[in-house]
Amino acid sequence: MNFIQGVIYNFRGLFLGMKTRKLLFWGLLRFCVVVLITIISASVILIHHQDILSVIWARPTSLWILWLWHLTSWVLSLCLVGLSTVISYLISQILFSVVIMDHMSRITERMIRGEATDAVGASMFKSFAYLVSQEIPRTVVPVILSILLMIVGWLTPFGPLVAVFSSGIAAVFLAWDNTDLIAARQLIPFRTRFRFLLKTLPFHLGFGLPLLIPVLNILLLSFAPVGAALYEMERRQKA
Repeated sequence: MNFIQGVIYNFRGLFLGMKTRKLLFWGLLRFCVVVLITIISASVILIHHQDILSVIWARPTSLWILWLWHLTSWVLSLCLVGLSTVISYLISQILFSVVIMDHMSRITERMIRGEATDAVGASMFKSFAYLVSQEIPRTVVPVILSILLMIVGWLTPFGPLVAVFSSGIAAVFLAWDNTDLIAARQLIPFRTRFRFLLKTLPFHLGFGLPLLIPVLNILLLSFAPVGAALYEMERRQKA
């Protein structure tokens, strides 16, 4: 049930964001920021596509092998585009998106509760700096480790199982990056928040799996803070 609730909250946030003018604006702004940075990073990486391919495998002269070289070129292009997407997400997350996410979370809180939750006595600068610093252990490190684990896994006989496991880890931490916004804004210690994550793994897995769907994930990520704020507020009301 917790897993299913995670999926439901994700799409509840999407639907609420799409029909609320302020949330729609900020969600689309985040969407445009991620897409723009993705296009720029993909362009930069693909410009050096031939150089990278020549290092991996020089163009063969034999026509019998040339088709395999072209296939390798296409696979490399897809991998480079995927890599640029991940890099763009992490860059935009640290530089821009975490601010937009927090603002969307605040808007959702004001809509439901009438006010946003803040840490008592904390300045705006301190709250902002703390929120940005939490992106390193909450998103950047887990996503990079998941990718490295997936790459290493494919070099072993257990590649498919490792790929599923690493994807699950990425999904959980992508979800937590959104559900943790209110708690992080209140300056609750990282250890306490991480223990909460471990207790709610099925929910976060359900919330995060749709965020791994190619193309659709960019849209879902843009409005994920809304669904996460709804979950956090309703969870605290029941507690």
